[in-house]
Amino acid sequence: MGCGELPDASLYGDTGSNTLANIARVTGGLRLPTLARLGLGNIAPIRGVEPAPRPAANFGRMAERSKGKDSTTGHWEIAGLIVEKAFPTFPSGFPGGLMDRFLSVTGCRGFLGNRTASGTAIMRDLGDEHLRTGFPIVYTSADSVFQIAAHEEIIPLPRLYDICAKTRTEVCTGEFAVGRVIARPFTGRSGEFTRTTNRKDFSLPPGGETLLDVLQAAGVRTVSVGKVDDLFDGRGLAEMHHSKTNEEGIAEIIRAASGTGRGLIFANLGDFDTLFGHRNDPRGFAGALERFDAGLPGILATIEKGDLLIIAADHGNDPVSASTDHSREYVPLLCYAPGGACGASLGTRETFADVGKTVADYFGVSNTLAGTSFLAAVSAG
Repeated sequence: MGCGELPDASLYGDTGSNTLANIARVTGGLRLPTLARLGLGNIAPIRGVEPAPRPAANFGRMAERSKGKDSTTGHWEIAGLIVEKAFPTFPSGFPGGLMDRFLSVTGCRGFLGNRTASGTAIMRDLGDEHLRTGFPIVYTSADSVFQIAAHEEIIPLPRLYDICAKTRTEVCTGEFAVGRVIARPFTGRSGEFTRTTNRKDFSLPPGGETLLDVLQAAGVRTVSVGKVDDLFDGRGLAEMHHSKTNEEGIAEIIRAASGTGRGLIFANLGDFDTLFGHRNDPRGFAGALERFDAGLPGILATIEKGDLLIIAADHGNDPVSASTDHSREYVPLLCYAPGGACGASLGTRETFADVGKTVADYFGVSNTLAGTSFLAAVSAG
């Protein structure tokens, strides 16, 4: 969820990207009354989302300092770990030697694809050949990913996950250590192939200490919702709830928040980019935003005096641009702190890591995480 291109967006092919503003422009305006009340419209101009005279939350935007624009770097940076060296990408596909090793390690008899592609497009293009041969479909993107697609009736989920796990630990290593190996299962028949919600990400373990490590070592309860556990390789988490849709994720956030006295709930809602951003579907994206906005009051109802709710993003994914990849953008920042400050401008933060630093500060845990805490700005008043 981006809110405007970063100064270095041109280096990533993302000049002109602005996820929120462009969706609002081409759809005739967004209807997000709850987010507007919190102050989303105070961050940047968004058609249909007017600035609130007195926002209920504190607002700002954040720049990404890490090299890259994918989920792994974004989440790690939010958790206080900045990735200084970009993960490797393979715009021309993976080298032959790596694919030979893939076949040797996984026991696959062959593969299809091995190129940069949209997941839905390559599934459509190679799905029939996959059904005929039984070979997995391998592809990548502008991100550092090794993606493996397979029909669930041709390569059952346990086998697909095993292929991905072996690819992660025995193939994509060293100079080929991509950020994520991703299982992309689908179902259906020729001309009607559909991805399922059984996607699974196999991430590199974080290359340094994160907020989750710091909190867990201090005895603070850490809970994840969505694919957060995959992105941190499960590290630093006491409880993991792997929701498969935004609606399921919202319900799990509410359930977890209602039962947590003291702790961190770290949630990712992935439908925005998976179903709409990567498919260049601004109207679908707008609908997903409106459904999130409708579910947000249920989350707000769990937030009591002294709690913090931080709403942010890990990258942009402009569905109006020609690219189907993530986009290098500022991301919006909303911090709701009942009993504390409201309507304060948090400005432009130099790094996503300010979120992790703020959360560590909130729990009073000493740390050496990157970033600058904004806790004092939201606790006053």
